[in-house]
Parts: sequence; structure tokens; C-alpha cells
Amino acid sequence: MALNARLDHRNPLVFDTHELGRRPGALQRLTRTVDAPRDLGLKDVIGVPQGTPVELELRLESVMEGVLVTGTARARAEGECVRCLEPVGLELEADFQEMFSYPDADDRGRVHHAEPGDDAEDDEDRLFLEDGLFDLEPLLRDAVVLALPMQPVCQEDCPGLCAECGARLADDPDHHHNAVDIRWAALQGLADSLEDGDKDEMSGAEAGVDEKQEK
Repeated sequence: MALNARLDHRNPLVFDTHELGRRPGALQRLTRTVDAPRDLGLKDVIGVPQGTPVELELRLESVMEGVLVTGTARARAEGECVRCLEPVGLELEADFQEMFSYPDADDRGRVHHAEPGDDAEDDEDRLFLEDGLFDLEPLLRDAVVLALPMQPVCQEDCPGLCAECGARLADDPDHHHNAVDIRWAALQGLADSLEDGDKDEMSGAEAGVDEKQEK
């Protein structure tokens, strides 16, 4: 991964590591409550609404190659049940850990200076400090997605909705429809038409008898 874009220390999800002083073993603990950014979670399924308080507990540890960040995020997530579409709310707790590397240190902690032609593939998945700052938002987003249920339900045994009329089955456990096989329905329709024809013939025959009796 390339170096972070210019970070703004006023952003509540940007943290400063200068206090660690690049001293391996130095430790810093932080707690911070921030407003949830947009689209934090699984879009159109479940997530932490924008502006909802997110409580962060962080442990920053200085190591040879950078700063190891370990933490937990807590917030309330909201969504809808995938079976009955009723609102769903849950208390979210997401754990995360990531290494933010010094831009001038390799994996063994030795300082080096990039030369033209250096293979940059090893840096593709790495996160870097920028002027001692790091942005927690990408890490937070990944942790929240992993902690959320992919298919949230209002209750484990939610029966969902009626496939015919859309009624919520949990509200009416005895809800049902008299299902008729379409093939039987067609035969029933034929039987009804034949019965109607027989009735017409009988009516005609009775009318003829009545006419003869009158004569």
C-alpha cells in the first residue's frame, strides 16, 4: 500500500504516535468516543448509523518496524431482519489489530532508503505512519464488517413472511392458506362446467315434459 494521503490530525479517527518516540517497548493506552462515519457496516443490510457514538479502546505499542495498534470498538448497529424485514438492533463489539510501519523501515526493523527499481510488491498490503500519524478508519471499517452478521434476524427461529400474502408469520402462528394444486384446480373447473351443462340439459328436458303435460 502506498503512503497514506495527507492526514489531518483534527480528524477524530486520526491518531498521533509521537509520544511513543520510536522507542521499542513504549506503550500508550487511549480511549476515545467518535461519531460513526458514513456507511459503517454492510450496506443495505446492517450497520452503525452515521453519527452514532463509537467507543474506542486502543493500545499503541512501539516496535522496531513501527507501531502495533490493538483495540476494540463498541457501538449499536441497526438493520432489518432478512426473513421478516422487521427492524433489528444489536450491541456491536469489534476487535482489531494492525501494524503501522515506519516508512523508512523494512520488515526486520532496519532503516533503509528505497532505490529506483526496488520491488514494491511487499508494501502493497502494508499500512504506514505518516509524520507519526495513522488513520484508524480503514481498520475500523474492516473490523465492523467482520463482526456483523451477514444475515441478521430478529430472532433465531423467525419464521419470516407468508409467501402468498406477505403476512408476518410470527404474529399469527396459525396463519395458512388452503393450497390447491393448479392441476386439480383445472380439473375442478372442467367438472364445474360439465355440471353446469348437465343442469342446463335437465332444465331443458323438464321444460319439454311440462309442455307435453299442458297439451
